[in-house]
Amino acid sequence: MTVTKDQMKAIEKQANDRGLPYLQMMENAGTAAFRLLTQRLPGLRTAAVFCGSGNNGGDGFVLARLLREMGAEVLLILAGEQPRTPDAVTNFYRALMLDIPLVTAALLTEEDLAFILQADAVVDAVYGTGFHGDLPLEAGICAGVMAKAKGLRLALDLPSGLECDTGIAAPDTPRADLTAAFHACKPCHTLAPDLCGEVVVLDIGIRL
Repeated sequence: MTVTKDQMKAIEKQANDRGLPYLQMMENAGTAAFRLLTQRLPGLRTAAVFCGSGNNGGDGFVLARLLREMGAEVLLILAGEQPRTPDAVTNFYRALMLDIPLVTAALLTEEDLAFILQADAVVDAVYGTGFHGDLPLEAGICAGVMAKAKGLRLALDLPSGLECDTGIAAPDTPRADLTAAFHACKPCHTLAPDLCGEVVVLDIGIRL
């Protein structure tokens, strides 16, 4: 099954209206991505998680929290401003309560860069299905750093810089080794397979 961004938005609203809150869907998405990542890298010890200000970033905060609770060393990198959607804000503070180190893309130090480049996994949770156009400056910085990382690159729902419905990619869109598609595949997964890598559809609890 493949759904467009508008169809996915309607599916999520219907699920919320039927008793599965958006916040729980975010928790389910981050948890499913965590399970996928740790299954692929059972010895994972270090991870860099790049998060945007929307709900895709919120999924990343959930994943970062679970990795930290597992005992992994995690670095959170914000691609610009702090989270702005209510559920992303909630999960941002849940992650910070675990004292996960946090830095913004514009203030990455040499030590931060060294950690990211050598991390076991790099998670792309900057932009989700709503993205279109070009990557802003700090998101572009994140994309450039992710592209150079040696670890497994996991994209949450789709690589940041890729348009969900058209498969059109911004020039700096980072290539994923593995993409966690939440609930269903999106058109871009087949339109831009070279950027998405292996696509795995993950159950986030939606029953319609």
